[in-house]
Amino acid sequence: MYFIDPHVHMISRTTDDYERMTRMGCVAISEPAFWAGYDRGSVESFRDYFRQLTEFEPTRAGWSGIQHFTWLCINAKEAENIELSREVIKMIPEFLDRPNVLGIGEIGLNKNTMNESTIFQEHMELALRFNQLILIHTPHLQDKYKGTHMIVDMLRADSRIQPHRVLVDHVEEHTVRLAKDHGFWCAMTLYPTTKCTPARAADIIERFGDDRIMVNSAGDWGPSNPLAVPDFIQEMRKRGHSEEKIKKVVYDNPIQFFSQSKNFKFKPPQVTYGPA
Repeated sequence: MYFIDPHVHMISRTTDDYERMTRMGCVAISEPAFWAGYDRGSVESFRDYFRQLTEFEPTRAGWSGIQHFTWLCINAKEAENIELSREVIKMIPEFLDRPNVLGIGEIGLNKNTMNESTIFQEHMELALRFNQLILIHTPHLQDKYKGTHMIVDMLRADSRIQPHRVLVDHVEEHTVRLAKDHGFWCAMTLYPTTKCTPARAADIIERFGDDRIMVNSAGDWGPSNPLAVPDFIQEMRKRGHSEEKIKKVVYDNPIQFFSQSKNFKFKPPQVTYGPA
């Protein structure tokens, strides 16, 4: 089955990972801007990073036949630095017309602080000004419910925000309703030790349905698995779910959401079948 990984940080992965993903049926990925493992010190370091996401990484993905899309922002972990964050936000429009840029993301909260909230809202303003999709990072572990609630409240407080143009990522059992009940899209991240396992993600699909929801691997420099989406496909098959239902979650839903961006010029595979 062909699939799209809607959130995977491929600059932290090897070219061999691209090859393995291709063999398992991956045809496209979207790569949000994220933390590099250290706080960057200048706007120029972000400019170089955005060049990597919009110039080289699409080429590297193409070597394996995968279409590469991306998102731009300064992430929540670095948003405590208000001055630098504002410099980066001011610079981002230089890249919004690059052909693989889908929108602003992954923006959100990390420790649910005032500075993070301020920069989140300034990212929102940027997305609205340039008519961009928004990809949301929700906090980890003990901060997740509170942070997700804060994010949803900030989004709903601005009447210009269209929920169908916002994807709330890293949802779990206790936060998925916060996104879905207010009309937002949502995604589950399949990590080996935190967030969702494929089995938990399948449970959530069974409880909350397959509309406006997708799964991703995140695939970053920590413990993660760029083949987590195929693991989810296999879990759904083991439970007896139809190929049509599985395809909706891992392929059709990402296409439906991303197609709201003028830059999502996705080229479907030329054959009608995919890897088993």
